[in-house]
This record gives sequence, structure tokens and C-alpha cells, in this order.
Amino acid sequence: MPVFCEQSAGLATVTLSNPARFNAMTRSMWRELAQVFHSLSADTALRAVVLRGDGEHFCAGGDISEYPAFRFQEPSLRAFHEDEVWGGLSAVLACPVPVMAQIDGNCMGAGVEIASCCDIRVASTRAQFGAPIAKLGFPMAPREAQLVASRLGASVAAEMLLEAAVLPVSRLHGLGFVSTVVSPDELAAAVGTRIARIAAMAPQAARANKATLRALSTPGVDIEALVACAYDYADSPEHREGIDAFLNKRTPRFAQ
Repeated sequence: MPVFCEQSAGLATVTLSNPARFNAMTRSMWRELAQVFHSLSADTALRAVVLRGDGEHFCAGGDISEYPAFRFQEPSLRAFHEDEVWGGLSAVLACPVPVMAQIDGNCMGAGVEIASCCDIRVASTRAQFGAPIAKLGFPMAPREAQLVASRLGASVAAEMLLEAAVLPVSRLHGLGFVSTVVSPDELAAAVGTRIARIAAMAPQAARANKATLRALSTPGVDIEALVACAYDYADSPEHREGIDAFLNKRTPRFAQ
């Protein structure tokens, strides 16, 4: 599978693999991305996910070699974006545990969209970002544009889409889109350290925090509905373990 998943001890690593094209997304890869994340979302023992590209690139966009077969007919073009692309992106967005993007090299178009679905993004100094599809004569699909603009801001999204600008990682770091920048040689270790830190924390609290943040980013969210069930964890074993461990000056042992 061009999108494959490895799991160990509550952690999963999902790899986009199309190295001959810098991991550009094929139609089958979008479908596989959705399948992988639907499966991960159903795993109650899962604590965190790393999403990366195979080799020295994250994802260079869509695999343009496939485009003539479907992009010139409105029904097939609509189905591609609304079913295949959005199906993959929404599956990543819906993942209930923290997802960390490990970004190296090219992160273009579809790559920016996939990275935008992640909670935390760690990148190498050679990473670069853009969505230069204006050069290909088509716009970004509405759901995808809304996602990217919500993470990058409307002005930066406009710069990418209208100017076909390719931005260095330093710019994205300054905007807060990328949380940490390290050398390419340090990237895997930096991600490994951070994902292990997440996995050591209270897993149900992580799921609850992610659900709250996702809800709060939704326009018109009913905050009273969130408050109504916000404290259901009061008598949970995880809550008791965390407080007891702190008071007794020991490392908490969180079960899933």
C-alpha cells in the first residue's frame, strides 16, 4: 500500500509512500489514507499518531499524471475532491488522538492540506510549503481552501493560491503553523521525543482536549453543550491516578 501504517505500544506511524513523485497523492492513496485513519480511530488503545512522508519529502501535492483521466469532466472532478480527497482529509481530522506531522522537503498542495489536519507540525530546515495550483489552471476546492485558510490565515493562503508562492519553513514557523524546526538529521529523533512525551500523558485527557479544541474551532459551537458534559471525568481512574501520583511524588501510571 502506498499509505502504510506501523503500530507499536499505543503509537502509530502513517507513511505516505510514492517516492518517485516526492510522495504525491494518487487517487488510491487518498482512499487508503481514509481507510488507515478510520481503522486507527477505532483503536481504543491508540495514544498518538505520526504522519510522515517516505524519504526526504512529506508530500509534493497530487499526482498530476492521473489528472487527464478525470479532471475535465465536472462529475468526476467533483467526486474526486468531495469523496476521495475530502474523505481522506476528514478521516485525519476526525482522529480522536493527537496527530503529529513530520515534515521534510516538499509540502505542497495536498501536502499542506494533510499537514493542516494534524495537531502539531515538526519540520526540517529544508521543508518548503506552497499550493502553486494556479500554474495548473485550477483553484483549490472549497472545503480544502477553508481548511488551509483556517490553519494558515486568509492572507497567507491567498499568497499561496494567488501568487503560487512557495514559502520557506521559517515563514511557517513564524506564523505558528510549524511548532519546531530542526535539521533534517534531527527530524525523526525530535518527532520521536515529542510523540513519546504525548504518549506518556493521560490518554483520555488527550482525547478530551482534542475533542474540545476541535469543537471550539467550529463556527457557532454551543459552548453550553460542551460545559454540560465537560466534567464527566471527575471520578475516572485516570483523574484519580494523576492527582494521587502528584501528591505522592511518583510517576503516574496511566492505563488506556
